[in-house]
Amino acid sequence: WCLGLEQPLRVAHLGPQGTFSEAAASKHFGGSPELMPQQTIDDVFHAVESGAAQYGVVPIENSTEGAISRSLDLLLSSHVSVCGEVSLRVRHNLMTRAADLQAVKRIYSHSQSLGQCADWLAHHAPGVERQAVSSNAEAARLASLDAESAAIAGDRAAAHYGLNILFANIEDDANNTTRFLVIGPHDAGASGRDKTSLVCSAPNRPGAIHALLQPFAEQGVSMSKLESRPSRTGLWEYVFYIDVEGHRDDVPVATALRLLQDRAAFVKVLGSYPVEAI
Repeated sequence: WCLGLEQPLRVAHLGPQGTFSEAAASKHFGGSPELMPQQTIDDVFHAVESGAAQYGVVPIENSTEGAISRSLDLLLSSHVSVCGEVSLRVRHNLMTRAADLQAVKRIYSHSQSLGQCADWLAHHAPGVERQAVSSNAEAARLASLDAESAAIAGDRAAAHYGLNILFANIEDDANNTTRFLVIGPHDAGASGRDKTSLVCSAPNRPGAIHALLQPFAEQGVSMSKLESRPSRTGLWEYVFYIDVEGHRDDVPVATALRLLQDRAAFVKVLGSYPVEAI
């Protein structure tokens, strides 16, 4: 848990009210923090960097649609640390002011959610226009203003914006889950069951990626994630996001990170934090 000493805690998340990010923040921090909805993921990072919020909650990957690219890019470029994680079972609902689906001319949702419900939409609303917006809660807000519109969002958003849920649980994967990261000014101390996230790049030569992974294998450190992204900086072709088991202060992880520094063109440890209890 990322709990600070000041009260109340201020926690930034992707808004407006009713988003899954808000639900993830409530799940991780409980009911006491002051939740601060932000318009974009960029704004969440800025709120933490500027000190306007002590912590932020950002989506990092979805079990159906994969990585959230903007969050990965901002982890690379920002000056925050990862200090926690939280997973949320994501249930999508089609909600509207309309009496039935036949009256709906457009469906709003976040692009990730449209992808997570693609099969359902293809079978049940093949001719209806789809519009991607900044968040599911924003989709619900827009749908609340127009009786010919609908939104795909969570039940929090339906309740907040007074929309009727025409169809519940329309996600294509019954186990659809989004993982969120908690970001703050520093990472968390060792808990005994931790995870460390980092990003690195390989020099452009044969065997370079193998050389990046070898220190972890040599030290017996298990890797739970390897994700590649274009560097966007022009300095390297790709950067690699890696999650490993253990805290950065644990001897095997610390040794592997030192060896990695000698082999990689670039290394940034994003943070160590407790593994979420399931």
